[in-house]
Amino acid sequence: MAGVLIGLALLAFWLFSLFDVVTTPEDEVRNVPKALWMLIVVLIPLLGGLVWMARGRPRAPRAAWPVSPGPGVPKGPDDDADFLRDLDRRMRGDDMS
Repeated sequence: MAGVLIGLALLAFWLFSLFDVVTTPEDEVRNVPKALWMLIVVLIPLLGGLVWMARGRPRAPRAAWPVSPGPGVPKGPDDDADFLRDLDRRMRGDDMS
């Protein structure tokens, strides 16, 4: 029973990989031509699918983190002159409280 489930999972992965290669536009395929990727996935089912997922699939576009410049951007403590002045005063023992 476990062998059948593993076999079905491998078949599903192989079919998914093959479908993914076929439906990916030619200009988005990485490293080698699309026809060669199809041969690799068909002839070497498990390993070919894994290599396709790692090295052939197009990368998802990554958006830059939105950072709005201005007064709303938090500063680190070492960038805050008032904090450093207060820290220096407290370390010298000039704290009035």
